[in-house]
Amino acid sequence: MSLPPLPENAIVIAAEAADWRAAVTLAGEALARSGSAKPGYSGEMIRMIEQFGPYVVIAPGLALAHARPGPEVISDGLSIVTLATPVNFGHPHNDPVSVILGLAIASVDTHLAAVAAVANVFNDSSAIADLAAASTPAEVRAIMDVTA
Repeated sequence: MSLPPLPENAIVIAAEAADWRAAVTLAGEALARSGSAKPGYSGEMIRMIEQFGPYVVIAPGLALAHARPGPEVISDGLSIVTLATPVNFGHPHNDPVSVILGLAIASVDTHLAAVAAVANVFNDSSAIADLAAASTPAEVRAIMDVTA
């Protein structure tokens, strides 16, 4: 499976977030703007983290916020939020987080494959720092190796 679409309106650069909930909300709002999710999807992602802990912090500085496929997901989509000031999610090794990826996947059958496809981008050890430093949506898409 390839990466879900990443349109320009799903990329937020150098955002300010008071805490991890605000950062995840920004990622969910970007998914809603792009048409991949309904506004309530942010709440679903936050509930997953509250229920299961900071498992979404998959590498130092990087969180992959997502929830299960459900009625809040319209279509597969990806959002990326970079933070001007990193936030803590409560992860013992990978905090603080400066890059939040929001992932909406419509089908249970493709959910794990989509997570794996996103994670593969970060086999490049410089990808997180490059995303955090990106100043334009075009730079972000080039790092992610996707188009709109």
